Amino acid sequence: MSSGPGLESLVDQTISVITNDGRNIVGVLKGFDQATNIILDESHERVFSTKEGVQQLVLGLYIIRGDNISIVGELDADLDSTIDWSNMRAYPLKPVIH
Repeated sequence: MSSGPGLESLVDQTISVITNDGRNIVGVLKGFDQATNIILDESHERVFSTKEGVQQLVLGLYIIRGDNISIVGELDADLDSTIDWSNMRAYPLKPVIH
């Protein structure tokens, strides 16, 4: 029986998680369970703003409840490292409405 929808292949990979309240959290997927609760290591939150660059708040080891996850995606670490986040401007994501 599979514990999560396709997450097995992402273990020990850097992923990006968008939560239902619009937060963007990036980290290394260390584990998950049948409720899609996930454990991230070396994680940080990217806080977007139209007035200043993206703030990256260090979270470290972090657990996200499965019922608060909207999107999980694999992150291309090479491409991500070329982006100058301090000069990036964007509107913050709005909460997901179900």
